[in-house]
Formats: sequence, C-alpha cells, structure tokens
Amino acid sequence: MSLENFSIIESTLREGEQFVNTFFTQDQKIEIARLLDEFGVEYLELTTPQASPQSERDCVAIANLGLNAKIVTHTRCTLEDVKRAVDTGVDGVDVVIGTSSQLRNFSHGKSVPEIIELAQEVFGYLKSQNVEMRFSTEDSLRSDPQDLYAVYEAVDAIGINRVGIADTVGIGTPMQVYNLVSELRKRVKADIEFHGHNDTGCAIANAYAALEAGATHVDTSVLGIGERNGITPLGGLIARLYAINPVLVAKYNLLLLVELDQRIAELVQVDIPFNNYITGFSAFTHKAGIHAKAILNNPSTYEVLSPEDFGLTRYINIAHRLTGWNAIKYRAEQLGLDLSDSHIKHITKEVKRNSDERPLTLDDVDTILYREYHQQIEGTKTNQPVSMAGD
Repeated sequence: MSLENFSIIESTLREGEQFVNTFFTQDQKIEIARLLDEFGVEYLELTTPQASPQSERDCVAIANLGLNAKIVTHTRCTLEDVKRAVDTGVDGVDVVIGTSSQLRNFSHGKSVPEIIELAQEVFGYLKSQNVEMRFSTEDSLRSDPQDLYAVYEAVDAIGINRVGIADTVGIGTPMQVYNLVSELRKRVKADIEFHGHNDTGCAIANAYAALEAGATHVDTSVLGIGERNGITPLGGLIARLYAINPVLVAKYNLLLLVELDQRIAELVQVDIPFNNYITGFSAFTHKAGIHAKAILNNPSTYEVLSPEDFGLTRYINIAHRLTGWNAIKYRAEQLGLDLSDSHIKHITKEVKRNSDERPLTLDDVDTILYREYHQQIEGTKTNQPVSMAGD
C-alpha cells in the first residue's frame, strides 16, 4: 500500500478542546485554524455545534474563513445534531456512534441493527446536503469485528466518503490495527480514517500501521492534546513519516511545526516535553563522545531527522565527563582558536576532571579553551591543570 496519498484530519479544535487545560476563545481558535491551514493539513475538525452556543458560533466563523483546508465537525449519530452541523456551513460532517458492548450497554443502549437503521436515516439526510460524510464507530478496538463489518458495509452501501476506526481508549496494538484496517479495506469502497488515543503509548505506531494497511486519513492534534492522554500528535506523525521518506511530508510547511507546538503549549499552559518529537529541547542534542565524533563527520549517523528541514539546529553538548576530544576540537574551531590535537586532548582531560567534581557549562569549557590558547601563543604552557573559576 502506498503511503503517499494520506490526509491529516487535524483535531486540535475538536479533540484538543477535550484536553483538561484547554479553553480556546474564538479568536484563538481562528488563530490556530489559520496556522494549521498554513502548515497544510487537509482537514480541520471542529467541536460539534450542539455542544454550546459558542461552539456553534465558532463553527460558523471558521467555516467562513475561506481556508484551503476542509472544515468538518464531529457529531453524534442523530438527525438533530447533523442538521445543526450542516446549518453552520461546514464542508463535512463526521458522525460517530459507539459499537463496543461497553458503549452499547452503558451509553446509548442501541443494538447493532438499531445503529445501522439510525445511520441510514442520518446519512439519507446528509446525502441531500452536498457535504462530505464520514461514519465512525467509537471504541472500535473493543467492538466485535463482525458487528463492525456489518455496520461499515451498510453505510458504505449508502455511498459515504469515509468510514472511521477509533481506538477510543488506546487499547490497540499496531498489529491489531493493521489487521482490522486490512480486513475493512477489503470490504468497503470508502476511504478509511484512523483515530487513535495514546493511553498506552501506541498512538503514533497505530496510526502508521493503519496507513500501511490501507487507511487514507489520520486524526491528529498539536502536541497530541485531547481526552486523557490525547491522540496521535501532529509532530509525532510527521516525524514517523519523515523517517520513512521525507517526500511523504514534503507537502507540509514543516518550518511551522515549532510555532504550532509552542503556541498550543502556551495556550493550554503546558511545557513542551523535553523528548517531544522534533520540537523538544533535547531532540537534536548530542552528548556522548562517540556520538559527537560521528555527528561531526556525518549527521545522518545519529540523526534520522534533519533539524534544518524544521528550521532547527543540532547542538553538541561538550561540558560533561562523557565528552570526546573531537567535540572539544569542534568547539575550538567555532571560537577560531588554532589548537593542536595534543592541546585539545589535554583540554578534554581537564573538562572530564572538572566535570567529575561539579556540573559544567559551555562557558566553563570556553574558559579552558581560551586559557590554553593564550598559554600556547605565549609559549608558557605548563603541564599543570588549568584552573577554572570556582575550583
């Protein structure tokens, strides 16, 4: 299966609103919508207008911005909800209903035949409204596969645009997702969308497995924000696909990813995790001596992502006991200091000795480099350790 024709349904303005710290004003939603549109996502998914009067006003406002992305909203499988959604002017309606025994018994209380009958009624109306139509089962990975196929085949016969699989509680594994999507691909003509929660840390892997199996659309949110631990993060999906082949994500404005992550982090009052995909502060930081040497010779030795493609730079941390002399030499060259290899190796030993005693900064290393350099040009170098401020 080719991965080249996938689309991102960006749900920061729907799933992301369910994150515990989120309270977006309309102006903030419009700002986010414009940024995501500039990034190049194909769809923006908004909170159902049925949620509140403000949610309805937000749908109307964003649907009328004239963005390149298609604007869709997420609704329950009821005529009341979908009619209200259509009236906002959105391009598409994403209908959802739970199919697992847990949700059928403890949420809406409908049987599988009743779900099919309700879907036929809802999509009978939507077909007359010239909007894009998606039907998704909720809690798909805990649903009986035969129930799923019966529902999907029924709505596919109506002629909807997409069917959706939702790993609502993040229980799925990549193999389970792959097998489910593969079998569904054989049974329906419609596109297939995957929505994966990250409760057990598999959201990105599951999204990629879905694409490999034949899915055409993946739901994301910026920083993965959403209900509980959220869903597939936009940056994480981009990183996964870029690592397979940068061409797969060349259609997106990758330089905007940093701004998107920073802005959402600010709005929902969280820090970007240190190990966040691409935009975490340590994402392109190298420390171990053997890593630094190889990186200096060829960055691809320890970088599967090129920081330059995201408007970022790599950083080689040299102020520690694990440093190597090649990294120290590189720093000397950055400072314009012409030091012999023997001098560099001596300095490296001094850095290691001092870092065994206390944490160092780059300024500490630069102090040693400058002192060694000046001792060299003055011809006064001794074999005594070079002292540092604070020793």
